[in-house]
Amino acid sequence: MTKSHELVPVADRGAIPIAKMRTVFRVDDVEKRLAKLPPKEHETLRSTYERMLEKGPERFQVKPAGVPAMDHLYDELPNFHEVLDDVKRQLALCEDSRDALEITPMLLLGPPGVGKTHFAREVAQLLGTGLGFISMSSLTAGWVLSGASSQWKGARPGKVFETLVDGAYANPVMVVDEIDKARGEHAYDPLGALYSLLEHDTAHHFTDEFAEVAIDASQVIWVATANDERAIPEPILNRMNVYQVHMPDRDAARAIALRLYASIRASHDWGARFDPQPAEAVLDRMSELAPREMRRAWMTAFGNAKLDGRGTVEVRDLPEPSTKRAPIGFVH
Repeated sequence: MTKSHELVPVADRGAIPIAKMRTVFRVDDVEKRLAKLPPKEHETLRSTYERMLEKGPERFQVKPAGVPAMDHLYDELPNFHEVLDDVKRQLALCEDSRDALEITPMLLLGPPGVGKTHFAREVAQLLGTGLGFISMSSLTAGWVLSGASSQWKGARPGKVFETLVDGAYANPVMVVDEIDKARGEHAYDPLGALYSLLEHDTAHHFTDEFAEVAIDASQVIWVATANDERAIPEPILNRMNVYQVHMPDRDAARAIALRLYASIRASHDWGARFDPQPAEAVLDRMSELAPREMRRAWMTAFGNAKLDGRGTVEVRDLPEPSTKRAPIGFVH
């Protein structure tokens, strides 16, 4: 299960990335804050400052050396072509210049299981940078992005600070998953920090409320996912490119299912005992599932076939879908 926040190292795929170093905080700011701490107090804050000084302020700022190979993504994610086209255009602008990679914040709107979070991970893989992940559905406090004041019991830095300070990259992909499910407590607004973080100019000097040290979050690549845009404040929507992501149609869903079958079969020793391709009837049944459900369905089917002593997956091996796929298209 994915934790509410994780740092995921990823490797490049396609064009070899170009890396330079970027300073994400000022060492003297940290030293001044550390010197002002009373002895034997604020141990968590002291540890944070010491960790910052130990790791140093420089992080890799990477971008592909050219427009990376993306054909595999167009094949694997047939319902994300519009988003991929936009990413490719923005990559092309900086490929032969000294400019940093700039990707306009993205909001992916679509029904559950359509592959929005998987797409965000693939973008991080494509760019050869890190990945920070925040699941807004499991978080209620307003400080998850920006930290809580060290005066509060149990306070800690926010996710943006942790991703930049503890990670290796100045321009990680930051996924805000299920942004429409963000819940606040009392006066806390879980999305409040995004107003400045999504603006390139103000993100240069983003101050985490716990550490109270300005960090440069201007290079972060933001990808948010949601099922319903009506729950998202208009100022957030205005700062992002909004994409409607539809469920793949029948032919695209069959193609996704077929690639998954081949991938699972090739990555396991036991896969050689199964037919190179599944039957048409099996693919037809698989096309009724959301992309997120397909891998689990294949694993169940492989197991059932094995228990029955067969190397051919049959329709009866597939699990009964708990719910039918949503209609093609986005439904409010």
